[in-house]
Amino acid sequence: MPLRVTFVAAARSSPLLAERFEDDRPLDQAGWDEVQHVAHDLIPLAAAELRYCSPTPRSRATGDALGYAPLVQLALRDCDMGRWRGLTLGEAMAREPEAVDAWLADPRSTPHGGESLMAFVARVGNWLDTRPFEDGGRIVAVAEPSVIRAALVYALKAPPSSYWNIDVRPLSTTTVTGRAGRWNLRFEGAPAQPSRT
Repeated sequence: MPLRVTFVAAARSSPLLAERFEDDRPLDQAGWDEVQHVAHDLIPLAAAELRYCSPTPRSRATGDALGYAPLVQLALRDCDMGRWRGLTLGEAMAREPEAVDAWLADPRSTPHGGESLMAFVARVGNWLDTRPFEDGGRIVAVAEPSVIRAALVYALKAPPSSYWNIDVRPLSTTTVTGRAGRWNLRFEGAPAQPSRT
């Protein structure tokens, strides 16, 4: 049986339009409430042999609240956004519209001085490919939605531009099965969540 890696998207700590690049804010009360609302669907994933999380406070808090006791993985950190770290997309656009346009158009570009989209996808893909393999083994990883999008682009061998077309909702699950270099997307749905804008 193939290795099974289930990603759980971290609960959000702000409305979608207020999301910041490399956001390191902790969960707010609404985020905690969302975790409690879906916990009954996600707690069974704690039975996975290996449990990981992104280094962000909200990924760690989400994993801990679900009883995963996850091991922090630096390779699952968000994309390095250089001087745009802490800005919203709108704020970056207001400051450097041409640079943002270049970044959105070219997955190799680094106008912010950080990591390119292609390098980010490769880093997350390398983490996925280097997971210990046991037949039928299960892994759960709580990560930021951007990290999960990067993992899906890598697993599906999709063009980097498809990154912008993947919507990962907070506290949703996404599973890939397989082994290094050969991954399949397994759709299992997502728990019902309250709407938060």
